[in-house]
Amino acid sequence: MSLTVKLLLVATLVLSIIIPFGYYLIGEKTKKRYKRAIGTNAFFYFGAFAVAAVMMLGGAPAQAAEGAAEAASNAAGFGYLAAALSTGLSCVGGGIAVASAASAALGAISEDPSALGKSLIFVGLAEGVCLYGLIISFMILGRL
Repeated sequence: MSLTVKLLLVATLVLSIIIPFGYYLIGEKTKKRYKRAIGTNAFFYFGAFAVAAVMMLGGAPAQAAEGAAEAASNAAGFGYLAAALSTGLSCVGGGIAVASAASAALGAISEDPSALGKSLIFVGLAEGVCLYGLIISFMILGRL
């Protein structure tokens, strides 16, 4: 990918953040304008991401020797991507679970202080999801 194309993609990503929120901040701050700004931001961000993916994966076919080296490089890259996704998504899910369990636990503890032990177990189980994702990512990285 040439330098101008890379700069164009970076400029697109930066402008996809600045323009929608500039639009929101300049005018009247309503919920509708905020949702429109978030939607526009997501549209341009994922649009630029899709264009970048097509540009990276598309192109002229490589020679046989170069193709084998590139396939090994792609396999390692996809391994790192899988490790990052397993950790990231499990932590997002664990965060959502802890948010729900911890708020319910605080409510239960405020009514009955003897429920502390039971509620900590449920919050700990929700945090375990993050650890499982981290263990899976270490297993993936160990295979690379």
